[in-house]
Amino acid sequence: MSAVPDRWSDLSARMGAGAVMVVIGIIGIWLGGHVFHLLVSLVCGIMVWELVGMLRPGVRHLQLQMGFLTGLGLLLAIYLPVGLALPLLLAPALIGFGQLSENRTIYMSFTVLILLAGYGLMQVRDDMGFGWLLWLVLVVVVTDVVGYFAGRALGGPKFWPKVSPKKTWSGTASGWAGAAIVGLIFSLNSGVGLQLIGISIAVSMASQIGDIAESGMKRKMGVKDSSNLIPGHGGLMDRFDGMLGASLFLLVIGQFIGFPPGIG
Repeated sequence: MSAVPDRWSDLSARMGAGAVMVVIGIIGIWLGGHVFHLLVSLVCGIMVWELVGMLRPGVRHLQLQMGFLTGLGLLLAIYLPVGLALPLLLAPALIGFGQLSENRTIYMSFTVLILLAGYGLMQVRDDMGFGWLLWLVLVVVVTDVVGYFAGRALGGPKFWPKVSPKKTWSGTASGWAGAAIVGLIFSLNSGVGLQLIGISIAVSMASQIGDIAESGMKRKMGVKDSSNLIPGHGGLMDRFDGMLGASLFLLVIGQFIGFPPGIG
C-alpha cells in the first residue's frame, strides 16, 4: 500500500515551485525585450554554475566565474550581429575547458548546448513574437507534465532504467501525444498547416533527448540533482534540460524547413 503514495510523494513541492516558475516565465515571455534577454541569460548562467558544481564539486570560484561569463556572453551576444555574436557563444565553453582539470568534454558540450539554446530562445521571442515562443514552451511543459502523470499512473516498462529509473515508455509516449495536441491547437489557430503537429512531436522528442542527456551526465557524476535551488525539482538544469534540447532543435531545423511552416 505504501508504494502508491510514494509515486506522488514529491507532487506538492513540485506543483508549488512549478507554479512560481510558470508565473515568472510567463511574465518574462510576455514582456520580451530586455527583460526576457536578462531572464534567459540569468537562467543559462545559473545552469553553467550548476554544471561546474557537478563536474568540480567544491570549487566555488570556478562555478561563479563560468556562470558569470556564460550569462554575460549570452546577454551581449543577442545585441550583436550573428557573426560577432558567435565567438561570445563559444568563449565560455573554451575558457572553462582550459580551467577544468577533468570532465572537460562534458563541460564543453553542455555549455555550448546551453548557450546556443538560450540564444535560440531569445531569437524566437525577438523574431517570431510571444505566440510562437508560447507554443515552444507549451510543447516542452506539456511533454513533461503529461509524461510525469501518465508515467506514474500507468507505469509499465522503463524507458532507460540504468540512467533514469522513473521514466517509462507510457510516460514518454503520452508526452508525444500531449505535444501533438498542442501542435493541433496552434495549427488551427495560427494559419499554418497540420505539419505543425509533426514538428511539435519532434520538438517533444528533442526535449526528451535533452532530459536524457542530462540524466546520463548526472548518473556518470553520481549526483541526483544539478543543485537544490528549487524545492521538489532540484536545480534549474533539471527543469530546463528539456527546453535546452527543444530550443536547440528548433534553432537547427528552422534553417531547413522555414519556421513557422507555411509562413517562414
